[in-house]
Amino acid sequence: MEPKIDWKDIASSYYDKCLSLTILFIMFTFMVFPDIDQQDFRSIERILETIEILPEIQERIEPPEEVARPIVNIEIVDAEDDSDDDIMIIETIEITRLDPFETIVPPTIHGTTPRFVVYEDAPVVIRRVAPNYPEFARRGRIQGTVILNIEILIDGSIGAIEVRQSLMSGPNGLDEEAIAAVRQWQFQPAKNGGNPVACWITQPINFTLEN
Repeated sequence: MEPKIDWKDIASSYYDKCLSLTILFIMFTFMVFPDIDQQDFRSIERILETIEILPEIQERIEPPEEVARPIVNIEIVDAEDDSDDDIMIIETIEITRLDPFETIVPPTIHGTTPRFVVYEDAPVVIRRVAPNYPEFARRGRIQGTVILNIEILIDGSIGAIEVRQSLMSGPNGLDEEAIAAVRQWQFQPAKNGGNPVACWITQPINFTLEN
């Protein structure tokens, strides 16, 4: 038969050990933190005194005077009596119908087509407009060719136009007339692999007088 162990004997055996460790911990704390500031806490007492007003004094206190409120007359006009003859209705915004499935094509910036584009089928002119002959050039019997660099977009319309070689030096009106005429031209765009592509071409514009 095993002997019975009383828990009080076990607790008393740990008492001395715990007390020693506590004393060592307190001594270690004072050694590590020797200067510990202590702050004094002060309590402030406030005494409120109540004064009882005597009935005689209360009777002497006059109540505040009532300020008369201004009376504002509001005239109510019947809406049925109003006449809309003098009101002019201006419609400036039309009804907008938005298609959520519509593809928005960004605007084309002219002159951004690369100078060298590979294509199998060259662009073909399908609408040509002759340039106007300036009167001063007719009188001066001025003839020749203006050479233009023309940007043809994928839909066959004209993009940017540059004067590569002018007929005369300085402003003469012939370059402007050549550009104005080509601006009205229409092309069948160049194609590569069956798909239209934008490209640049060099186009001479002749100014010739009839004999």
